[in-house]
Amino acid sequence: MEDEVDRLVGAWNTERPDLDVAPLHVLSRISRLARHLDRARRAVFGAHGLESWEFDVLTALRREGSPYQLSPGRLLHATLVTSGTMTNRIDRLAAAGLVERHPDPLDKRGVIVRLTPAGLRRVDAAFADLLDREQVFLEGLSPAQRSALADLLRTLLVPFDS
Repeated sequence: MEDEVDRLVGAWNTERPDLDVAPLHVLSRISRLARHLDRARRAVFGAHGLESWEFDVLTALRREGSPYQLSPGRLLHATLVTSGTMTNRIDRLAAAGLVERHPDPLDKRGVIVRLTPAGLRRVDAAFADLLDREQVFLEGLSPAQRSALADLLRTLLVPFDS
């Protein structure tokens, strides 16, 4: 079985035999898979009237459990964006009726961002559809292979997540 990465690695081996192109075997496949996954995710989110960034914020709130709320600072940490970007995102989600701002009972100057019932329904439906769509990506792997792949990818990612 040959894929596009095998072809490009072969071409580089011919054109630049002086270079070790071995990283391409793994990282080009990860990159190509990420592009396919991004397209699939965008399609699922679009079917639910969501952008990727909206899904990120809504799922960060949803994972917190009832009452599905976080401070803007914790949302920043969960989604890795700047405070100005987060303020804009919260404004847009609030205008769409998917989140609400509430006074922070622990900080009179602060706010808490909470999922609305509509936001909860939307994120739950989108997440369920996303998982169905992503299962397709893994159909060719046995449960043991999925576990081994997850472990190997974790090993690669941990230094970046620290």
